[in-house]
Amino acid sequence: MHIPSYARSKEVGFNMTPMIDVVFLLIIFFLVSSHLAKQESQMDIDLPNAESGLESEASTNPRIVINVTNSGQLLISGRRITAAEVEDRLIEHVENNGPNIEVRIRSDRQIPFAQVRPVMLACAKMGIWDVAFSVYPADGGR
Repeated sequence: MHIPSYARSKEVGFNMTPMIDVVFLLIIFFLVSSHLAKQESQMDIDLPNAESGLESEASTNPRIVINVTNSGQLLISGRRITAAEVEDRLIEHVENNGPNIEVRIRSDRQIPFAQVRPVMLACAKMGIWDVAFSVYPADGGR
């Protein structure tokens, strides 16, 4: 009679396939999100020249970029929004990233202040004081 052996003949190991899948998905996610962030700050807007100002320092705070085109349209993340929706977008951003956020306003040099005013009022209403304008240096360097 044959006596069955209960000794394990195989070693137990980890299945690496799901971990590799997750790593590849994370890599793709970060590549796509970094590409979209670069597109937003490289949008073709004729920024104003500044006689004075400071170079912005690298910050670890989350940043939201609001573009104001020469036709007066407001864009956040490449999507058109109205002046009334700016505050809602800022509320979402604060809820997702915390209260210490930076707002970067990129407006066309031909836009009157009345087009940028709603953005600044929404920032003030939300208590966001780290607001900066993107400009070119006065010497015309782009």
